[in-house]
Amino acid sequence: MTTTRHLISVDDLTDGDIHRLAARGVRFREGTAAAGTPLAGHLAGIYFRKTSTRTRTAFTAGALRLGAQTIAYGPDDLQTNTGETVEDTAQVFGRMLDVLVARTAGDPAELRAFAAGNRMSVINAMSAPEHPTQALTDLTTLLWHFGHVDGLRVLYVGEGNNTAAALALALSRYRSAHLDLRTPPGYGLTGEVLARIDPKVVTERHDMKDLPEGVDVIYTTRWQTTGTSKPDANWRDIFAPFQVTAGLWRGSPDAVFMHDLPAHRGEEVTAEVLDGPRSIAFDQAENKLHSAMAVLEWCRGADPAP
Repeated sequence: MTTTRHLISVDDLTDGDIHRLAARGVRFREGTAAAGTPLAGHLAGIYFRKTSTRTRTAFTAGALRLGAQTIAYGPDDLQTNTGETVEDTAQVFGRMLDVLVARTAGDPAELRAFAAGNRMSVINAMSAPEHPTQALTDLTTLLWHFGHVDGLRVLYVGEGNNTAAALALALSRYRSAHLDLRTPPGYGLTGEVLARIDPKVVTERHDMKDLPEGVDVIYTTRWQTTGTSKPDANWRDIFAPFQVTAGLWRGSPDAVFMHDLPAHRGEEVTAEVLDGPRSIAFDQAENKLHSAMAVLEWCRGADPAP
């Protein structure tokens, strides 16, 4: 009988799960994963209420490559728009689908409601507080590029959004890694996220003073996160000091650059950095496919060797 697992938060994963999923993603990237269609006969619903290029394509393509068939739903396609409850929709979905990949940019409680029947796997493709599949893509990218995650030093510059939250939660599972977040005042990680991370691994400041030197990775995300708005009319002035420029490489000349994309050149990052020789942002984007395949396998109960 197929096991039904859910990925709604990084906290749904054990340390072992996280390490194996990242390693499995690397094997898919390198073409050394065992061939086959372990999801043959499965049906995956791809439900996106917000825009998506990489995540939607990755999970659709990943499901197809693993042998599943897919059904796509847009923001106006479900009867929840006419008053049907999420619970009733979940009951129906659970009787017809094996997996639901959902981007809501909202409260993850809705995803928990979809998962409550435990008949189909539910994968969080981005909620308001957390983007767990992005974190797994990031870990896959780090492991692929460096050969290890333990011991890596990451400098994250920008808003403490759902990508930053998931990255902090995931990297805190690697005790010798370190994540230094530099977030604009008033735009840091929430207290709820801070309470869940290891302060020995993850630190946060709200200025760009005394930046660490010799970091392995400099990471940013776009300033306008999908599904959110800024409470301050002058938010661009608050964010301006946190732009990633080539000057950040003075103290870390060997650092690579990562970005979850889409990018707005001239806002959170300069074109010189994003398109420069230290950028692995588009390799990171490709790894969304390989990471998605690892997640889909795991959610349907497969435990292949990493």
